[in-house]
Amino acid sequence: MKRLSIVALALMSGCGPQGQAVTTTISRPAPDEATPTGIAYLCDGSKEVSVVYAKNRASVTMADKTWRLEYQSGTQGFRYASSSTEWSGRDDLATLRETAGKPLAFNCRPTRRMA
Repeated sequence: MKRLSIVALALMSGCGPQGQAVTTTISRPAPDEATPTGIAYLCDGSKEVSVVYAKNRASVTMADKTWRLEYQSGTQGFRYASSSTEWSGRDDLATLRETAGKPLAFNCRPTRRMA
């Protein structure tokens, strides 16, 4: 299972040194994990993508559209795809794109777990 991490800089007033880096680790589940796990991502252009991973599938939602994608093994990083769309990436960086190559959201980084 790959670990996702995001580094955020936070200014902490009165709680510690200013400019201290805070690291948050958000783990993407193994592809065959049966328990659904939701992760919210923030992408370039302030686009928000939410993904629910479960049983070799990912439900990827951006704005008012949801794509149901299947896990594709044998790639570096991770890749979930359908005939028209793919959600792929490596470590803490992901891209949502049409299979023809047009990116719908890029430089997506995990921000939080979803309930």
